Amino acid sequence: MKIVNKYLCKNFLGPFCLTFFVALFVLLMQFVWKWVDELVGKGLEVSVMLKLLFYAAVSLSSMAFPLAVMLASLMTFGNMGERYEIVALKSAGISTRRMMTPLAFLTVLITILSFVVSDQVIPRATLKLRMLLYDIQEQKPALNIEEGVFYNGFDNYSILVGKKMPDGETVKDILIYDHSRRQGNTCVTYAESGTMSVTPDKHYLIFTLRNGAYWDETSTMGVSRNKRSQLPLMRASFDKQYKRFDMSDFSLSQVDAELFEGHSSSMTNKQLSAQIDSMKKQISEIEKNTTNMFFSNLHYYDNHVRHNEKFKKLETSKRLDLSAMSPEQRNRILNNAENTSRSFIYSMQFNYTDANYRTSNMWSYQIELQRKYRLAVACLLFFFIGAPLGSIIRKGGIAIPLVFTVGFFVIYFALSVIGEKIAKGSTMPVWFGTWMSSFILLPLCVFLTYHATMDTAVLSPDTYAKWMDKIKQIKLFSKKRHEDSATLP
Repeated sequence: MKIVNKYLCKNFLGPFCLTFFVALFVLLMQFVWKWVDELVGKGLEVSVMLKLLFYAAVSLSSMAFPLAVMLASLMTFGNMGERYEIVALKSAGISTRRMMTPLAFLTVLITILSFVVSDQVIPRATLKLRMLLYDIQEQKPALNIEEGVFYNGFDNYSILVGKKMPDGETVKDILIYDHSRRQGNTCVTYAESGTMSVTPDKHYLIFTLRNGAYWDETSTMGVSRNKRSQLPLMRASFDKQYKRFDMSDFSLSQVDAELFEGHSSSMTNKQLSAQIDSMKKQISEIEKNTTNMFFSNLHYYDNHVRHNEKFKKLETSKRLDLSAMSPEQRNRILNNAENTSRSFIYSMQFNYTDANYRTSNMWSYQIELQRKYRLAVACLLFFFIGAPLGSIIRKGGIAIPLVFTVGFFVIYFALSVIGEKIAKGSTMPVWFGTWMSSFILLPLCVFLTYHATMDTAVLSPDTYAKWMDKIKQIKLFSKKRHEDSATLP
């Protein structure tokens, strides 16, 4: 039996490793397609792109594990069935259940590995990924000064280059507008030729200008026509001049990790549980403060109105009769009542909004916590779908198993998203909404595993053909019986 177990595990691990990286590649291409607008035109270095893809691949690995398990199990049993190895093993007294046992233990190990990766590795990779994506989003497009087009990539400057030489550094007919004073085109620099160079640390772009002139004119906006001629105009010519432009916005900055540490996807199970407990305590405190506020208002009314001596001396019929009071007393009472009611309503609304906000955050933490367990358990569910299907359909290769895998994964993913959306809407418990997709697939796992181990022809075309013949016979019999009853007198 050890030889059979080794053979089964060997046939399973090969397709699993292959399909894991294939599934990871597909998910990674989906990620790149989503963020392609933020990546193109930024002049990112190869090391930055590789780092981004690595973090994204690690973050998506939890979804690749179930896909790889199902596709590998389908391919393993499908290839064995197509080569009649399942029939040979059964003739040797080894049942389908016995063939699935070593692979089931191997899937349990993969499930544990998936959970550990989701709990310890993915949160750190997700944190790094969010930080890097934020840096890329904040980074300006790569420096690309074209000839004959105004370049506005530098703050407060507009640069026009008449012609660029083939070396990419020498330029001619340079025009630079300085808008740092927010007074329009009042400060202009022109040069016949020059060179562009970047400092070794890539923090500054240096323009070396030759044979040019400089104009600086004070803005005439808001100045009368008579005084415009009195404003100064500075003009100077130069043989050589240096212009330095800051390029810090064109490089990646190091964003503070604290900005993203509070996100649910960047936390481990221990951190998520601590956050959930903290949120529950905060919500409980808000509910307690709201209750105390309500009863304190009642207590205030009881002490200052019902126990007031002047109020007690009034007759019972006149205690709430405002017409029996003087206008000043009536206005004072109504104003006090209005102000107290308005303050109470505002306080209640604030507490309600605060409680809803914290409850929504708590749901997000709970969903993320349950998702880690759900994706790990999905490996087992997909194995008990893929292995029975492979032994039933007995088709090897990758085409048919890939169709089944993609179909089931799309259904599972759609149900998971729907369940999480419903769970956030408080129409059902968070744990039920998160696990709804698993609850729906579980009966299918039991059904397929039962029929595969019992060697029933549940997916055989002959079986369905026999069912259709029986249905047709029933219809013909009922039709004939109806005709016979109609011919009776």
